[in-house]
Amino acid sequence: MVSRVIPVENFDLVIFGGTGDLARRKILPGLFRRFCSGQMPAEARIVGAARSDLTDAEFRKDIKAALEEFLPNKGHTAKDVRGFLDRLHYVKIDATGTQGWSVLKKLVRKDKDTIQAFYFSVAPTLFGPLAERLHTNKIAGPNARIVVEKPFGRDLESAKALNATLRDHFEESQIYRIDHYLGKETVQNLMAVRFGNMLFEPLWNAQYVDHVQITVAETVGVGGRGAYYDKSGAMRDMVQNHLMQLLCLIAMEPPAHFDPDSVRDEKLKVIRALDPPEREDIVRGQYKSDVQGDSYLEEVENRSSTTESFVAMKLAISNWRWAGVPFYLRTGKRLKARASEISIVFKETPHSIFDKDSGRHRNILSIRLQPNEGITLGVTIKEPGPGGMRLVDVPLDMTFADALGPEADDVPDAYERLIMDVIRGNQTLFMRGDEVEAAWAWTDPIIKDWTSRGDKPKAYDVETTGPEDAAVLMHRAGRRWLDIKA
Repeated sequence: MVSRVIPVENFDLVIFGGTGDLARRKILPGLFRRFCSGQMPAEARIVGAARSDLTDAEFRKDIKAALEEFLPNKGHTAKDVRGFLDRLHYVKIDATGTQGWSVLKKLVRKDKDTIQAFYFSVAPTLFGPLAERLHTNKIAGPNARIVVEKPFGRDLESAKALNATLRDHFEESQIYRIDHYLGKETVQNLMAVRFGNMLFEPLWNAQYVDHVQITVAETVGVGGRGAYYDKSGAMRDMVQNHLMQLLCLIAMEPPAHFDPDSVRDEKLKVIRALDPPEREDIVRGQYKSDVQGDSYLEEVENRSSTTESFVAMKLAISNWRWAGVPFYLRTGKRLKARASEISIVFKETPHSIFDKDSGRHRNILSIRLQPNEGITLGVTIKEPGPGGMRLVDVPLDMTFADALGPEADDVPDAYERLIMDVIRGNQTLFMRGDEVEAAWAWTDPIIKDWTSRGDKPKAYDVETTGPEDAAVLMHRAGRRWLDIKA
């Protein structure tokens, strides 16, 4: 199987925060891979913009070091590196002042054949000033695009204010709110599996689905992000955006067309149909220390913190398709393994013709986002051998590394795909402003309730699956969490 590489139009991409960790770790290595694949036009240019006092040569040297660090032994040549670095330029710029903007204005092309894209890889407090200065300095043309990273506010009020600020200078069609989870190959395959196969869509409803589990587990703690994370927590950092978006893709109705607004309209309907969860259907946790590391409280240097590093919750969607089907969401830090997985657990057969010794069996469709991206469907078969009808569950496995062979190693990273979608002008995998606000409108009352009650997270041991209360949340309904496996 040979993947097709479709070149994009000529572009100038300006990366504000071009010397930062995200740019060095993800954005620029991703662009380099697109360059090596032949997707980048010959005249395309990339401009790093930041506060550091660097020349073009010094910036290129720094990015060369980043490529060596984050893309080691990936089959590229020294010629590839030189060719890519020749496209890089650098401008020292003051995001809230006047320095550097006249230089940037001269550098960015404004002809109708060149796409302008501006990536805000900076703190959210700078989104507004950057948008304003791009506008007032007449750098951004009428077809320019801006890319903004999460967090998109920290509550509904701030999200509305941010959206209003961006829309003062850019149309909604020019704003690309990036969530890298939506750029993962398996997430897009989820839509292909649902809407491209007659096999699954007729079963994708309350008649056949018992429940849905969405797990995003991390083995790392908050580390150097302690100051930021303690003001956010798992609810703001993960549930309100990443997990909410995954839930929408699972639960949404088939869109009329596979285009940006049709897809995002259906996702918005899911968010608006989410019921407020009951207090007893939410579990918050905070990891304790072990012999190899600090506790959450020690890492954030706040002994009285009530911020959660773990959340598990049971949600309900009030519509015909999902009436009575619980959606269980779980995310946390310092857990037993790193894994992101969506599992659709189907109901048992209404009547078993086999004796009770054959056990209970059900089909589970698992979409694994990381690591080892792929899709598996658990089916029940007879266990080989004599001695009667003994049943066993086995997976029909479409792990990309096995199904696609060596090409699986060359599947584009989420950032690669999403940045190329920005250049194409395709917003399908990006969040619309009303989606963001609807998600905050659902999230805010939950957080406010925790705050008003002085709710403290449950302590849990590291390298486990989280607090025991999370298991109890499932056990009350006679269910259990699927194991977190690396």
